[in-house]
Order: sequence, then C-alpha cells, then structure tokens
Amino acid sequence: MRKSLITVLVLSASLSGYSKIELPDIIGNNMVLQQKADAKIWGWATPGSLVTVSGSWNASKKVTAKADSKGRWEVMLPTPAASFTPYSVTIKGDGSDLTLDNVLSGEVWFCSGQSNMEMPLRGFGFQPVEGAGEAIAYSGRYPGIRVAKVPKGRAYTPQDRTPGPWKVSQPSTAREFTALGYFFARSLSDILGVPVGIIDCSYGGSKIEGWQSREQLAKYPEWNVDKEEADSTLQDYERINIMYNSMLHPLIGYTVKGFLWNQGESNVGREKTYPYHQKDMVEDWRVKWGLGELPFYFVEIPGWDYGNPDGTGAALFRESQHKAAELIPNSAIISTSDLVYPFEVNDIHARKKREIGERLAFMAAAKTYGIEGMPVDYPRFKSMKVEGDKAIITLTNPWDGITPYRNLEGFEAAGADRVFHPAMANVNLQTMDIEVTCPEAGTIEAVRYNFKNFAVGKIHNSLGLPLVPFRTDDWEQ
Repeated sequence: MRKSLITVLVLSASLSGYSKIELPDIIGNNMVLQQKADAKIWGWATPGSLVTVSGSWNASKKVTAKADSKGRWEVMLPTPAASFTPYSVTIKGDGSDLTLDNVLSGEVWFCSGQSNMEMPLRGFGFQPVEGAGEAIAYSGRYPGIRVAKVPKGRAYTPQDRTPGPWKVSQPSTAREFTALGYFFARSLSDILGVPVGIIDCSYGGSKIEGWQSREQLAKYPEWNVDKEEADSTLQDYERINIMYNSMLHPLIGYTVKGFLWNQGESNVGREKTYPYHQKDMVEDWRVKWGLGELPFYFVEIPGWDYGNPDGTGAALFRESQHKAAELIPNSAIISTSDLVYPFEVNDIHARKKREIGERLAFMAAAKTYGIEGMPVDYPRFKSMKVEGDKAIITLTNPWDGITPYRNLEGFEAAGADRVFHPAMANVNLQTMDIEVTCPEAGTIEAVRYNFKNFAVGKIHNSLGLPLVPFRTDDWEQ
C-alpha cells in the first residue's frame, strides 16, 4: 500500500510538471517593458491553473490566463507611458504570489549578431573600446538603461528557456554590457528622455544562418542542418541554426520596439545570397514576434584585412548589405567606413563603438520615432557621366556639403582594360559634383571609392556622415 501511494504521488508530480509559477529570466526584477503596449508576460505553472498579473501603475487592472497542457501561460499586460518611476508587477496563482520590483516602462530593442555586437564595454583583452573607461565610470548616471545579456547557447532543437536577467546600468555591471548596444541606449535615452532596455542576444563568429530556423534553412540547397549536426570537426560558432534554437527562440514574443543587427564578417564571400537570407530572417522574426513590420537597423561590416587589405571581397559584401536594406521594408543600414583607424587593418573589432551606437540611435529617432532633422541621410553615389578626361560623379543630397572639397582621397579609376589606378578627385563648388581624373586610365569607364576590404573613409557631409563606398561598374573584381 505504501509503495503504491509513493508511486501515485510521483506520477502525479510528473504529470503536473510545475508546483508553482516559474518565470523566464527575461521576466524579472529590473526589466524594461515596452511603453504604451500590450507587453507579453509568460511563464509556467501547473497545467490548468489560473494565473493573474497586474502592474502597480494600475493595480486594479488584472489580466488572467490559464496554463495549457504543458504548463505554459501568457498574458498581455497593458503598460503605461514611459517613465523613470520604478513600478512593480505582481503575479499570482498556483500557490505563488510573486512581485517583480524596479520595473520601468520605456523603449525596448533587441540586439543580435556576432562579435562586434557582443563586444562588451571592457573590450576583448588587447582590443579596447574607445572611451570605455569614461562610459563605465559615468554609467550610474543612466539607471534607466537596462541590459539583459543572453549567454552563448547551442542547440539543434528549439528551446523554451535561456538565462539572462536584466541588469541596471552602473559601473559594476556596465563593463559587461554590449558596447554598441549601450551607446545606442544612452544616445536614444538622451534623445527621447525615456528608459531604454537592451536585449543582447549575440554570438561571436556566428553566420546569419546560425540565427535562422531549421524550416528556413531547409530552403537553401547550400546548407544542411543534419549534415552539420553530424560533423564533429566544426567549431560551435560555425554551426547554423543553433543560435536561433538556444538563444533567440526562448525570447520570441518579448515585446520590443525593433531590432538592431551587427553581423556579416562570417558571411564574406557569400554576397550573392546574403541579402535574401537576411530578408528571410527578418520576415521570420517579424512573423514570430507578431508585432507587425518591426524596424530593423543594421551596420556595415568593418574594414579589416579579410585575407588581403586591397582585395574587394568585403567591399562586395558591404554592397550586398545595402542591397538587403533595399529589399527589406522598414529597414536601414548605417555606414561605418570612417570609423576605423589605419592601424586596425589587422583588428576586426574596431574600437569606435560609440559612434556606431549613436548612428543607429539617430536612425531609430528619425525613422521609428519620427524626429525630424536627425543626421541620417548619408551621401551616396547617384550617377556618373564622362566628359573628356573627367568622370563626373553626382551624389545624393549634394547640398548637404562635402568635406574636404579638394584632393579627395580614396578614388580609383579604370579604362577599357579594367585596371584601376589611384585617381585625383575634387568637388566642383558650382554643381557639388565630384570630378575625377586619372591619366593612367585613359578614357575613364569606371570609378570606385574606398571599394576595398580595408580603407579609411575620409570624406563626409557637413553633418559628419561618411560618403558610402561605391563602384560605378559591375565587374566582380
């Protein structure tokens, strides 16, 4: 009889699954909830049990859900306008009475990609972040900035949980924050005057295919998840699908305002397919979040050796990134060609993360929050015509100015033999066109600007935005 009773109790416990409410790390103390939204709150409890959630900003407004057969429950909690006033969230049911403290309502952004997104304020050993000491020292002035860092994970099946609690900005925590994400949050918080939460879900060395679902990858003949899973010679960061399953899937649905993406170095050489894979990934994320056409802002890959500083593989890839921005609705790319030092040719982790974060914040301020006058219109190639020994380059937004206007560096020209030579370039102050000359090329047929793996951009408009690297030809090399 005693043995039978024990068996019944054990079986009952295994069937119930949960004896009290459990929450994912992303739902906890110090979290930032997306303001003026129906924020998704979820967790696990005994199947069939009722769970009630309320926020201290409107304690009488309670939302209730019933745990499903697997014990999962979720509610949509209406949130107030952004405020630096700390709130609490109460969750009751299934024998639990939980209170989550120091909760803010603000703007929430999901950050993903590889090591240049992952890179913390403290840097990577001998690879520093410029201005990190000051940023960390003064980080306590921004308690409205919160960061949830998702640790690296690896799985070939979708997971429901991942660690990664929210941390408040202060010197003891900020040193481990994503540098790019922190500078974005700091800039956006200053612009909007609201708290900003960052979810850092990044993995150094990861390909874009690492962040895609198995169903998507099955459409690509060049990728095979089952084959890679069976290959014991691959490093973890090289594997596809595993970041999506272990790191991103558990967070799907946390209510965010948009996505920031800094990735691509590990996909150099695949510029023909990358824009379409990125488009597929963004569409999939948007569908699974179920919040409409969420904004997606991303970053040019940095200048680096990539096997040959004068090669064009990375330049072709950057070109494909701009193509992705054209393919993906409600997306934009920021240029970073000027944000490297000459000595960083052998360092893929460029130290100027503050400027990258700020440029992303400016883009979000302009395109997501509708703030007029933000510096986001990069000078870009528009057209070329040849007049005698000159190639006349017309740019978009030419009256935003070009500096310097004489002896512009970074231009090359080629004639019929398709051999590029260094070229002279100056701005015509009457038309604001760039006039390019190159006696070695003969009659100019093509012009390139900084179209190399590594080249430091030195041409800007009057608001400090760099001229986007370009080529006028469609020759592959």
